[in-house]
Amino acid sequence: MEEKWTLRKDADTIVQDALQEVLPDNAVKKVLEQVQFGTGKIILVAVGKAAWQMANTAWQLLGERIVKGIVITKYDHSKGNIPNVSIREAGHPVPDENSFQATEEALEMVSNLNKEDTVLFLLSGGGSALFEKPLIAKEELEQITRQMLECGADIVEINTIRKRLSAVKGGKFGLACEPAHICNIILSDIIGDPLDMIASGPTSIDRSTCEQAEAVIEKYHLSIKENVRQLLKTETPKKMQHVETYVTGSVKCLCAAAEKSCKKLGYEPVILTTSLNCTARDAGSFLASIAREKADSKKSLAFIAGGETVVQVTGRGKGGRNQELALSAAAGISGLKNIAVFSVGSDGTDGPTDAAGGFVCGETEKLLEEKNIKISQVLSDNDAYHALQACGGLIITGATGTNVNDVTVLLIKR
Repeated sequence: MEEKWTLRKDADTIVQDALQEVLPDNAVKKVLEQVQFGTGKIILVAVGKAAWQMANTAWQLLGERIVKGIVITKYDHSKGNIPNVSIREAGHPVPDENSFQATEEALEMVSNLNKEDTVLFLLSGGGSALFEKPLIAKEELEQITRQMLECGADIVEINTIRKRLSAVKGGKFGLACEPAHICNIILSDIIGDPLDMIASGPTSIDRSTCEQAEAVIEKYHLSIKENVRQLLKTETPKKMQHVETYVTGSVKCLCAAAEKSCKKLGYEPVILTTSLNCTARDAGSFLASIAREKADSKKSLAFIAGGETVVQVTGRGKGGRNQELALSAAAGISGLKNIAVFSVGSDGTDGPTDAAGGFVCGETEKLLEEKNIKISQVLSDNDAYHALQACGGLIITGATGTNVNDVTVLLIKR
């Protein structure tokens, strides 16, 4: 057990160090110090899991120049009042009535502006669910969203559909702000930083096509009514001339921060990829394969991967992609000494749970078997949360104030 807790201590240190490095405060400050605002009003609209942190930094720098604003973030992700700014919490990953009401409030704030005014739009991951005015019945939107989340579609495929069913996504919120100038500061949570896909691109030119939306439906055999399919054939805005955009933070920064922390702890780190995009189970199995190959290493090693995996839901359990990734690695590293795998979401939440992710080591499978818990059955039920909870493998950070994808680390300690 001493082996497990030594590795767990290292994992917790790496997680905390990495998250501290990717908080949006410094990135937002750096952008705002170079932006020249006009003489008109500044309206602040902050959307996403990191919205409160970004908005608070903006207020500290601009103060009363922000005449009014709104923060729309996930439940339990706000951290107090900000002067002149309404704080609204809403549903994620499925939008709810609070999402719709908060979005209407934001639309009201940016109406009747003139060309001297500026909308300071602070955007981070999670905005696709939090910022929504649906063009279809709310029940239909919820049903389609759940289908896409459960079938294993990646975030780009999901957002290709979402933006065509919305009155604010795919550049439509940008049109609603005209003729005011828009200053976008975007914290990217999508590999490659595609502006039209981060939170479904409310103020960005949409580069996806109707044909791509139709291909997603066919690929995953989505059950969508004919009237909705007709709506998906509607093109989104392709021009946006009153917008300036600054992208800050990314999964590359997160992995670099993890790499730095690993070095500090005495590991020799290798960043495998910052574009991890596969099923959580495949990622866990792959890292376990590396662990077995390098198990005889004479020096401490750390293998780091950043990105965002997907989960194919086949059961009714509780968990998230990072928890499932970690548990998927547990069987493969079972019995190996001084080896661990952990994976976390940088926003502090993994799926519909209070955990950021999961930690496993060579002892995990044995600990679970002693409790009559079989990893294969748990994965079949998508119930990684309860299994990791039973063996002390949950990683709980609380809301972090940032959101730049996930980081996964394999540790081999010598």
